Amino acid sequence: MAVPRAAAVALLAVAVVVVVLAETQPAAAQHIVQEIDDPGAYMFTPSSLSKRKTTTTTTPAPETTTDVPEYTGTTDKDDKKVPDPSFVDEIENVTAPAGRSIKLSCTVKDLGAYRVAWMHFEQSAILTVHTHVITRNPRISVSHDNLRTWFLHIRDVQKEDRGRYMCQINTANAKTQIGYLHVVVPPSISDTQSSSDVIVRENANVSLACAASGSPDPVVKWKRDDNSTINVNKTLAVTEWEGTRLEMSRISRVDMGDYLCIASNGVPPTVSKRIRVSVDFPPMLQIPHQLVGAPLGSTVTLECSTEAHPISLNYWTREKDMIHENSKFHADTQRAELPYKSHMTLTIRNVEQADYGTYKCVAKNPRGETDGVIRLYRVSTTPTTSPPPPPPTTDPIVETRDESSSSSSNNNNVLDSFRERDKGSKYLSSLNEINKSEHKSLDAGGKGPRQEWPPGRTSGCRTLLPFAWTLLIAAVLARVTAPL
Repeated sequence: MAVPRAAAVALLAVAVVVVVLAETQPAAAQHIVQEIDDPGAYMFTPSSLSKRKTTTTTTPAPETTTDVPEYTGTTDKDDKKVPDPSFVDEIENVTAPAGRSIKLSCTVKDLGAYRVAWMHFEQSAILTVHTHVITRNPRISVSHDNLRTWFLHIRDVQKEDRGRYMCQINTANAKTQIGYLHVVVPPSISDTQSSSDVIVRENANVSLACAASGSPDPVVKWKRDDNSTINVNKTLAVTEWEGTRLEMSRISRVDMGDYLCIASNGVPPTVSKRIRVSVDFPPMLQIPHQLVGAPLGSTVTLECSTEAHPISLNYWTREKDMIHENSKFHADTQRAELPYKSHMTLTIRNVEQADYGTYKCVAKNPRGETDGVIRLYRVSTTPTTSPPPPPPTTDPIVETRDESSSSSSNNNNVLDSFRERDKGSKYLSSLNEINKSEHKSLDAGGKGPRQEWPPGRTSGCRTLLPFAWTLLIAAVLARVTAPL
């Protein structure tokens, strides 16, 4: 019995050394043979994560006269077979967001004198052996439930913790079981690797970048803050664009505004980044009314609409002199809904004769300068924006007119129309002679004194004379067109 007692003492010493090294020098403990009750035990190695048979040689004491059977760990003192340990349940896969604490469980039966170890397969690292923590990661710990269920605890899980975890029993042929830890990370957008606000000239090309990370990999989409369309090019306009880069060609002023880069991967919260795109161009003017009429003493307002970016400096001039605010003039500029539009007004109070003339609205920014002309003219009614009336004729209007000349003019119009319809007819010469004779009679009548119609009868005669001439013309036409 001396030899078995000596072997037990040796095994106890080895176990003490392993425990001490595991507490003080974990790296050294990983390469020490774990001799657990039998010479066929194996050791855990972080490089191969596999078993390795170890053998021991004993020298019998010279006093011994009887043979001692070798203990293999598979039989007890009464030569009864001891069942090998086995797993009861599979290791459940775990999905957890970053920052949470998780635990993996490994349940075994008939463990006996064997040991359970936890390993990270992707990192080829032994984490724990039995109740001892081998890794230097302070977030990892191990616990058990009466040596039956072994728990691997990981606090504040990080993205690098994901992967396969192996629970292993150090039998002669190592028994292993694997569970998977999936760490999900909400999306995030890197400001340093993404585009910031940009300023470009009109008709230039623009490229916007959005660098997003997370687990699983996030999907990046682009939208405009006001939900208007994104003009990718002159032929393609979309409300939403997917991809980490947004390329726009020949950008125009209507593309100016805020663009949103939105990253999502199913793990809340969804994040976004706002990028402002500014398009610079020289000022442009639009004048609703270039001619404005106003009577004396009235108040009138002149208007100009401008488009410019950067926002232009707007002012009014008259005869090259800038108009300043006073009791006569009031200038105002209102910003429109679009960032590059504005509306200029100039109000002129108590219009005087000296206020009529030409006014200019001027817009100026670093990209250029422009102006527009508005003419203020005098009218006798309320202010108007219609063109001025034509100048009056020099001949006065006479109330009493020569009715014969008026009737002759009407007659000439009828005959001219007839000529146009019957041009080339054989009766054209006869009509010309009739027309000449009528003109002679009219001229002869016109040389005498003008007959003044008695009061009260003028309007009646004016009505009858054209009617008489109409009857005369009808008779002439009937005579001419009658068959010969």
